[in-house]
Amino acid sequence: MKRNLLPAILIFVFSMACSQKENPKKDNEDTGLKSGYVSFGDPFILLYDGMYYAYGTSSDNGILVYTSEDLETWKIPENNLALNKDDVWADQWYWAPEVYHINGKFYMYYSADEHICVAVADNPLGPFRQDVRKPMIADEKCIDNSLFIDDDGKAYLYFDRFNDGLNIWVAELEDNLTEIKPETMQACIHVSQEWEEVWPRVNEGSFVIKHNGVYYMTYSANSYESPFYGIGVATATSPFGPWKKYENNPIYQNVGELVGIGHSAMFTDKDGILHIVFHSHNSKVSIHPRLMHISTVTFEKRNEEEIMKIDPAYMTPKLVWK
Repeated sequence: MKRNLLPAILIFVFSMACSQKENPKKDNEDTGLKSGYVSFGDPFILLYDGMYYAYGTSSDNGILVYTSEDLETWKIPENNLALNKDDVWADQWYWAPEVYHINGKFYMYYSADEHICVAVADNPLGPFRQDVRKPMIADEKCIDNSLFIDDDGKAYLYFDRFNDGLNIWVAELEDNLTEIKPETMQACIHVSQEWEEVWPRVNEGSFVIKHNGVYYMTYSANSYESPFYGIGVATATSPFGPWKKYENNPIYQNVGELVGIGHSAMFTDKDGILHIVFHSHNSKVSIHPRLMHISTVTFEKRNEEEIMKIDPAYMTPKLVWK
């Protein structure tokens, strides 16, 4: 007797479709929490060829990507798993991605299994892969690696080490942008201000820009689980420091209705305006799924110094399903 194969074929096609596309709408509906927004922790935004690409911590299967033309409304690409765990080292904990377009390639710096990693793609949508599947520092747990390229073309990687709670270090990169120079590793900042000691010991999620010859590092302090997670800033005259924290830190904490604000990154929009993207807790009573927000960054002259300011007005981008 011949078996009816149609049900089996339909099940196979459906399972294949689900494996190619993460479903944040279903995830939000299942939690019963805020839906319709970009649910990213540790968000990062890349502007490339007139399109914005957002990446963040959210999936057990790798790193997701969404696209937008205006920063306010985000769409889900056909295959929104930009980095699939099957293509890289490690099989869990894919966190804090940053993507940069350099010399015709896209480099994603991210954490996996509490190690810093980098993967490469030909397209901002991916697939990001590692030709050699390994972390950047094999014998030590580190997270939150962030790239900075100086005016002279030298590349530096900032990242968190676990050797004093969580604290921020820097190392120069080799020309291939995938390997660090171990002999250049140097400490940057660690927990040292009173506001950072609500839930010690955490300095993490650094991001560095250069403005008028001064290096500005934003970072987050306190545990991400704390409602007092916040953003501080430190400055230096060299990528290696010494770094001096702003005496009036935090510069962004418990803004409006938001709690658990942190892990930020900066980018310039199509009009040349500097923005900062960060996450918050889902609400004052629920941490997850965390939500992505965007604000603007300016610099204010004060006593011969330029102080970084983040606008208390922020935008919470929406995610559309079709």
